[in-house]
Amino acid sequence: MPQIQLPIFPAGCTSITADLAFECRDGQVFYFNGKLPVFSLAANDVAYFRLFTTQLIVNGSASQAQVSRAFGVPLITVKRMCKKLREQGAKGHKH
Repeated sequence: MPQIQLPIFPAGCTSITADLAFECRDGQVFYFNGKLPVFSLAANDVAYFRLFTTQLIVNGSASQAQVSRAFGVPLITVKRMCKKLREQGAKGHKH
């Protein structure tokens, strides 16, 4: 029988979904699935931020609204980022 796993994140994290969170530390942004770090990037790297967050949405791990709320990005901007990823792929988010 499967066990229920509580969403436990390291201290200082901001929740994106019940399973995903992020934390800014020392100029880096770290993304977590529970306590497991899954990705990191420089805090000022907008292109990789757009790529990673839109991949979360396109892959069904987070909704556009969840990403918008967690990062304070206008929903219309998130929708445009998703459209760009779907039309141009990862190369559309290059620097």
